Amino acid sequence: MLDRERHSYWGFRRIRLVVWSLFLIPAALSFGQQAPPDPSKPVFSVQQDRIRQSAGLQPRQVYQIDPTVVYTLPALIDIAESRSPATREAWQAARQQAAALGVAKSELYPIARAFLSGFTNKNGVLLYKQFVLQYEGLGEGAIGLEYTLVDFGARLDRIHENENLLQASNFAFNDTHLKLIYTVTQEYYQLLSAAGQRRAAEANLKNAEAVADATQARFDNGLATLPDVAEAKSAAAQAAYDLQIRVGDEKKAMGTLATLLTAPADSQLKVQSIDDLAIPETLPDAARELIEQALRNRPDLLQQIAAINAAKAEQQRAKKAYYPVLTFDGDYGRLRGYGEQPPYASTYSSGTVYDATLRLSWTFFDGGRRHSELEQAKAAELRAQSALNLKQDQIESEVWNAYANAETALRQRQAATALLRASQESYDLSADAYKYGVRNVLDVLQAERQLAAARSEDVTARAAVLNSMADINFRTGELLRRQAGHP
Repeated sequence: MLDRERHSYWGFRRIRLVVWSLFLIPAALSFGQQAPPDPSKPVFSVQQDRIRQSAGLQPRQVYQIDPTVVYTLPALIDIAESRSPATREAWQAARQQAAALGVAKSELYPIARAFLSGFTNKNGVLLYKQFVLQYEGLGEGAIGLEYTLVDFGARLDRIHENENLLQASNFAFNDTHLKLIYTVTQEYYQLLSAAGQRRAAEANLKNAEAVADATQARFDNGLATLPDVAEAKSAAAQAAYDLQIRVGDEKKAMGTLATLLTAPADSQLKVQSIDDLAIPETLPDAARELIEQALRNRPDLLQQIAAINAAKAEQQRAKKAYYPVLTFDGDYGRLRGYGEQPPYASTYSSGTVYDATLRLSWTFFDGGRRHSELEQAKAAELRAQSALNLKQDQIESEVWNAYANAETALRQRQAATALLRASQESYDLSADAYKYGVRNVLDVLQAERQLAAARSEDVTARAAVLNSMADINFRTGELLRRQAGHP
């Protein structure tokens, strides 16, 4: 009696433990996964570090810029292409699609398998008017083969679809490189422009300080008035203020370019001077030739064409779903069995076993699934074709606008060069005349302001020409081919 009660007690305890575990384990697993309790306050979860660790996030590997090296644009582009997360992501997307193509091609081959299986059973068997216990034990080792013999080309259509999707991924990869090259080029020219503006501001400050010193000397000799001195010092202070703005612009441009290289934003990056670059004076080709070149070379346009071809292959595969499929499935192996049925003696048996199935299957009703899939594939092709037409119109507009901007930049460059030459001459003459008392300080300060503006506009005009030419090469896809050394 005591043993029965003891067993009942511990049995009840075990049941309670199982029941509690059914509630506590899910509660423990969901701890910390609740929604924010208050819409007015952010939630700082203790799970953040655990989530970062589970994702395998590592500290970002930064590129160390050599502060003693003067980097050229091709060198910076090479660094950006080799380290950019954008190009790596596009590369992995292409590799993923290449693996999908491998999966599609594998369907052309049979599936071979090998297996070992064991089975044991003890059960009652009805024998005439009574049940008798029967023991069975079976062990089998075999190899099997499964193969689709005929599907009317559905697997080939899937392969063609994935081949075109792989081409689209490769073109997307190239487009990522094109955009990265263009972005680095833009930021490089922006840094050159900012550095040129800073040097122009330094020259302006030097001129302003020279005028202020000359005015102070004339005042000391009784040849200038106190308001003249104040005007000259005010102009020098304004020039110093403008210089600090240009210094800040250069730092920001340097930081932006450095981050494109995955380098720290506070890196000291030395680049060529804009004065060392040859500024183009003519356009490379006529607008129509550039448009035709873009329609041949743009990777995003080629990507869209590949998407159309993939949609066509998918449509063909959807049509093949209406056809029957012939498959073969078979196994060949060795079986060993054990059996016993009391009161008789046990027995063993072994031998070669096989099975083979040739199956012709045809789906004659599926609730309209195949029809819907076919209509979906047709719509995908028409959608891709419309997207291609839209892309062609967009490319032509982009190239034309880039061409017009380049024409404008070239004319502005010519005007800026003439303006700088005239402003420099005007300032020199005004400064000389002021020394001899022929002109007053206001005339000199006016000429100085005009010269400062002309210097800034000259740098801006040169950078605009460089950027407009880079924009043409970007819109036509030529920027990618040149960087890759493609003829």
